[in-house]
Amino acid sequence: MINVLSYTCIIVGIVFWFWGTSHLLGNRSVLFKLHSLSVSDTLGSITIVVGVLLKRPNEWPLLILGIICLAIWNTMLGYVLAYCSSSSSEVEHE
Repeated sequence: MINVLSYTCIIVGIVFWFWGTSHLLGNRSVLFKLHSLSVSDTLGSITIVVGVLLKRPNEWPLLILGIICLAIWNTMLGYVLAYCSSSSSEVEHE
């Protein structure tokens, strides 16, 4: 049962990765594309790490640390990219 749940989490994580990447092909703004990509990559990566955690429960401290780092890093990176994108567009208008 744990193997099925683990592989399900890994497959769902990979689906999140591809779902976020598919938004890059749309006609939306760059900020929308970056937001959807960063959110889906974060959720996909965390879901994959949870699937690995189910397979290797003895490694839980490192995997929990990995989940926390993924959440913090990807959130901060999204804010930095949005700030850089908005400040560069403001410079062009001046």
